[in-house]
Amino acid sequence: MSGGLKEAVIDLREGDALRITEEELKGGTDPLALINECREAMDVIGQRFADGQAFIPELIMAGEIMQGVTARLKPYLKADAAGEKLGTVVMCTVQGDIHDIGKDIVVTMLDIAGFEVIDLGVDVPVAKVVETVRDNNAQVLGLSGLLTVAFDSMKATVAAVDEAGLRADVKIMLGGAPVTDAVVDYADADAWGKDAVAAVELAKQWAGGAS
Repeated sequence: MSGGLKEAVIDLREGDALRITEEELKGGTDPLALINECREAMDVIGQRFADGQAFIPELIMAGEIMQGVTARLKPYLKADAAGEKLGTVVMCTVQGDIHDIGKDIVVTMLDIAGFEVIDLGVDVPVAKVVETVRDNNAQVLGLSGLLTVAFDSMKATVAAVDEAGLRADVKIMLGGAPVTDAVVDYADADAWGKDAVAAVELAKQWAGGAS
């Protein structure tokens, strides 16, 4: 594998990214390796955004490319649909933030791993998160954000889950480029996923699905 997919995503060359994906799959490349290339590309784009070298249109375009690539990879990675789900995970980008690149990658990886994933999208009101966690008996809640202003929304969401009497039954992970251990402490969450692979491992541990 040449790394061509990573470069195509970084350069926002949608047609090339989809073509390379198809060619790599036909050539027998491990789909997980392609997912990893995409993750690395998103890390680069996210850093460029943080440094002021990329802007919202680029993020939106990159997200659309990712959706196209993951749609082609999913049939090759999907866990046995007839098998028992590992657990239920609610995912969202918190209120006040509209970025979904990282969240979408995590959603895809959790789905592939065998979780029931409920993706609420972006800029999700706190009350909606609480309602969804309660109605679906979710074991894991993932809160994503790319902007530092999302930290207060993360904190408010965790507090609302606690106030609803659900905190003891759900583990909460944070995600996004600016998230650190300090942010986890501030929001009173349980942990943060450095990347999609780490997020899946956390979910497996918490849902009792780790081998």
